Amino acid sequence: METSDLLTTLLSCAFFMALVAWISYRKTRGDVSTQDGYFLAGRGLSAIFIAGSMLLTNLSAEQLIGLNGSAYGFNLSSMAWEVTAAFATICMAFIFLPRYLAGAFSTLPEFLNKRFDDGVRRLSVILFMVGYGLVTIPSVLYAGSIAVLQLFDVPGLLGVTYSQALWMTIITIGFIGSLYAVFGGLKAVAISDTLNGIGLLIIGIAVPVLGLSALGDGSVSDGLSIITSTHTEKLNAIGGPADPTPFGTLFTGMILANLFYWCTNQYVIQRTLAAKNLAEGQKGVLFTGFFKVMVPFMMMIPGVIAFHLYGPGLSSIDLAYPRLVRDVLPVYASGFFLAVLLGAVFSSFNSLLNSAATLFCLDVYAPLKKKPIDDQTMLRVAKIASVVIALFSFAVAPLLQYAPEGLWQLIRMFTGFYNIPVIAVVIVGLFTTKVPALGAKVAIIFHVIAYGLLRFVFDEDVTIHFLHVYAILFVIEVAIMLAFGWARPRAEDWSYQPRRLLDLTPWRFAIPCAVTLMSCVIALYLLFSPIGLVGGLSAAFWPLIGSLFVVNILIWIKQAWPVFAR
Repeated sequence: METSDLLTTLLSCAFFMALVAWISYRKTRGDVSTQDGYFLAGRGLSAIFIAGSMLLTNLSAEQLIGLNGSAYGFNLSSMAWEVTAAFATICMAFIFLPRYLAGAFSTLPEFLNKRFDDGVRRLSVILFMVGYGLVTIPSVLYAGSIAVLQLFDVPGLLGVTYSQALWMTIITIGFIGSLYAVFGGLKAVAISDTLNGIGLLIIGIAVPVLGLSALGDGSVSDGLSIITSTHTEKLNAIGGPADPTPFGTLFTGMILANLFYWCTNQYVIQRTLAAKNLAEGQKGVLFTGFFKVMVPFMMMIPGVIAFHLYGPGLSSIDLAYPRLVRDVLPVYASGFFLAVLLGAVFSSFNSLLNSAATLFCLDVYAPLKKKPIDDQTMLRVAKIASVVIALFSFAVAPLLQYAPEGLWQLIRMFTGFYNIPVIAVVIVGLFTTKVPALGAKVAIIFHVIAYGLLRFVFDEDVTIHFLHVYAILFVIEVAIMLAFGWARPRAEDWSYQPRRLLDLTPWRFAIPCAVTLMSCVIALYLLFSPIGLVGGLSAAFWPLIGSLFVVNILIWIKQAWPVFAR
């Protein structure tokens, strides 16, 4: 990149980032002076900010690079991680969110304390804090910095070594991202996420369109014809045993992993706990599901286009998306792209930072004090905790380059220590009344020991996919808790005691919206399968799509008819 192009990129990037920061500041002035204002945006988030923040919290640089690389090197089977999240968002909207909002909980461990006892809360906080601090937060910084280094030759531009450039990028991204979380609280995070989300959608649509145009020598339709008629095996989302995501895993561990992420993971659900009412929360969660259904088109089709443009000769599959962006994106748009990329990284980082500080303040610091804490003291502690966690992540993030099995393996390995026991305990806690706290504690400890043995001692003997291992451990842990509920039940059955701080009236169109969302998931799998584009459209494709369409029309008419009949 020439000096003039670099200057244009940096200036335009700075302009867009400053614009987002200014709007976020204007929208949050005076709203972060209380605990609820700082941790839960005053319990006043609307659907658009919930959806925008959840989307950007989830999507970051590792998805841009990793998913496109998977499509380039294999096929679309890994879209399962994104598309099947729609089912989890439906479960969140109808099962988990109404109960969370009815109890007016600020954190998931707070719910576990009410359902079980303070010991279960402490165990869950330990799982979250260790996972966030040692892996999740540093990995977001590291992956984002790697993406910047791949897309823009930072070592060459600054005349420094790769390691030096990595450190500089991590600290720069982390410092700017920390400002939102430390000084603005959850509302600043949500607003900046939503604005950056708009930018991500623009880039997500622009890159594949420009890529198709390049593939079709200036014609998008010709490019589309090429990828749908040649090497159509690249469009297959029905993964086999040798693919990154075998299709069978969708119905075992992947369901559980997505339920954990979208229904119980503190840094994701915190913006739903901040909803102004149940209807807005349900809208935001379900709209997020629709955005997730769009991810294959924005973050995997570019990888397929890269395969058709460059062939299988790239030295690493992770270079597919950076190479495509450099080749098809105009120089004048590169600053906007860099701002969006950094915005996605900031979003995940500052959301994690805000949630980690929330967990520390509300589930560690406040219980230790055992007396009411004024807002000023709590906010000061939250900001100090955020700074400490951020500095710790700056130190850990560069060390991830020395992970022997790579970043993805590291994240996958350590997330497995806490995702399954958390979702198992929450589900049992919500749907049983006799299971005691001891059962939950034994299940959590069993999982940590069993999973550690499977990963570090018997890893070579375990031949089944790790997602199937998730499902097996989940079943065992639920059985453990139910056994305790039978053998040593609670002295008194647990009963849910709603606080009703918010309007808990469900959204009128939640059910038809959920049906349409699941129909989109089914339609995507029909499209990217041997029934659809793989090998050419079969005779069954259009009748199946037509059936889905008719079912949705009938359900929407049934739901909307009382409104029009008035």
